[in-house]
Amino acid sequence: MFLNLPMKLGITNKQSGSAMVLALFIMVIVTLLGAALVRMISSSSETIVYEVLGTRAYQAAQAGAQRKLSEVFPLLPGTGNCTAGSIWDYSAIEGLENCKASVVDCVEGPTVDEITYYTVTSTGQCDVAGVFTSRTIEIKARRLQ
Repeated sequence: MFLNLPMKLGITNKQSGSAMVLALFIMVIVTLLGAALVRMISSSSETIVYEVLGTRAYQAAQAGAQRKLSEVFPLLPGTGNCTAGSIWDYSAIEGLENCKASVVDCVEGPTVDEITYYTVTSTGQCDVAGVFTSRTIEIKARRLQ
């Protein structure tokens, strides 16, 4: 009965190194999965930064276009003018830090049947820590009288 005992001990001594190889293999796989996860999270946060700055640039462009339209169509009739090349800095406004509306142009189109047509183009730009985003919008409007 005790004769089989040394044989079993010999077999386990020969197989004791395989657990170390298996543990090392598992550690390498877990490390690679962790590195891939870190890379995915990093690219995801970078995408969110571009989305937020893109939205801010769009809002700056929208604010520039609305401001130009308020010059073209003021509250007092007949006093509006369509000028080109305005730049407005919105850095002091909360939510639009480091943003501006540049190249806000107004082009007066043809007058057809006493209706004057205008095209307002505005480009909003945001630059934060070397990340630059830009959005351009174009608004078409008309004066009835």
